[in-house]
Amino acid sequence: MKKYLLFLGLLSASTALTSCEKFLDVNNNPNNPTSTTPNFLLPNIISNGIQTQMFTALRTPYITQYVVSRTANSGTNDQYIFTNAQSTNTFNYSYFQSGGNIPPMIAAAQAEGSPYYVGAGKIMQAVILAHATDMLGDVPYTEAYQGGSNYTPKYDSQQQIYATINQLCDEGVVEMTKPASANFRPLYSTSPSESGDILYKGDVSKWIRLAYALKARQAQHLTKKKGTYDPAAVLALCDKAFTSSADDAQLNYQVAVLPLTGTTNIFGVTRANFGAATFSGNVIKYLNGTTFPGVVDPRFGILTPTTSTGVDPGVGTSAPATGVNITPGVTPAITDFYGGWYARDLGYFEVITYHELKFIEAEAAFLAGNRQRAYDALRAGIRAHMVKVGAGGTYSPPPVTFPQITTAQINAYLASAAVPQTPAAVTPRSIMEQKYLAMFLNPESWSDMRRYDFASSIYVNFAYPVGNAVNSSASGQTDPTLRYPRRLLPGATEVLYNPNAIAKLFTDAGVPNGDNNTYITKPLWFDQP
Repeated sequence: MKKYLLFLGLLSASTALTSCEKFLDVNNNPNNPTSTTPNFLLPNIISNGIQTQMFTALRTPYITQYVVSRTANSGTNDQYIFTNAQSTNTFNYSYFQSGGNIPPMIAAAQAEGSPYYVGAGKIMQAVILAHATDMLGDVPYTEAYQGGSNYTPKYDSQQQIYATINQLCDEGVVEMTKPASANFRPLYSTSPSESGDILYKGDVSKWIRLAYALKARQAQHLTKKKGTYDPAAVLALCDKAFTSSADDAQLNYQVAVLPLTGTTNIFGVTRANFGAATFSGNVIKYLNGTTFPGVVDPRFGILTPTTSTGVDPGVGTSAPATGVNITPGVTPAITDFYGGWYARDLGYFEVITYHELKFIEAEAAFLAGNRQRAYDALRAGIRAHMVKVGAGGTYSPPPVTFPQITTAQINAYLASAAVPQTPAAVTPRSIMEQKYLAMFLNPESWSDMRRYDFASSIYVNFAYPVGNAVNSSASGQTDPTLRYPRRLLPGATEVLYNPNAIAKLFTDAGVPNGDNNTYITKPLWFDQP
């Protein structure tokens, strides 16, 4: 893309030099174009839009207890004490690095007659908005993306944002169902360089299924809203969404080649974001045969090393020299986190997947009273995830060899006490704990936990943080369902540049502006009856 734009710039420069008068009349730098075509904007929208969720995942795995701090009483993360800076990338990537490019791309695509780019822009806008609102609550939209003309946009209600997400998905599907002949340019191209749809390589049917998968996820969030939630509608959306893991929306990491940096896994050892983390006792107990006595999950040794013992939040873990909770075979010793499959430097970050959709289907079917469909979808979700993570292979850095999960192992697990053996035996717990494992490290698990109020009857291994550093505003709540984080803080940039809107967020939440520890305990709209 850079070579292509440079070539255009050189052509512009050579033309300008033919006339002194024309040269003096032009103030634009030909090597720094002020406009471009949709195929060069869409890759940024996709990559940075997905990275929005990736950066949020630096925080949420501590909330959902996939990981905990290796240091006792750390004072942050698994102690439910957050900062505005921790939310800055979630907000900024939503609006500046990614979302801000969507309106100009859509306008350019409409002007040239490329409806597929319009559709991709609308669906990506929905993906970005959905994540931002589920993590933060009310967010800007109707007054967003106005640049210097409005640095202080109002925040739209989460209820309105949910409606907007549905509308964007529907509009995106309409654009994607138009014939290829209606498009001025192809949705994906590899010449003169790769451009356009880097997510699905120009497969519009997968974009359509992504739109329906997102609509199904957002609709399933509303299970607390008895007058609004409709499990039959969710199931209808599932029928139109992903059909296999080949449809998964995910960002693939790559080797950093200068001038590019930061292109390896956010969970990986190169970027070293989780050097102070270890796996929680919560997740290890599901895998090692503790929660289901005698049933060792085939993903033990893949999601986490088999040497991992786990630890509860606030307790802290032993020194690496003891060989406990470290990555096996690595010298000098590093945390066991980097011995997990999701921490591969050149792995990928999952946004919405087929296996997630099957668990959404299972829960909706259960709530609709269709136990057979719930049973079938639950088992399909487990199988899909095991197949995906169980391909085996050796990866580095660090050098880790992951075992292959065989069909026989999957069948044995599905026939074990960890999984219901009849439709009548399916329960919310059996669905949600399997979904929790399959959604490893994904921020979406937090949405599920909030919907179920972190219930011990569902998340049986979940442990409340201990120690004197725990957020006292949370631990002191008289309502036990409010002792957990329900939202992230506003991003630091908004606190600085849009203070009136931030003050309104705190007022609407019923807490004084600046009372961050109490603010995070206030449920969002989707999390309320």
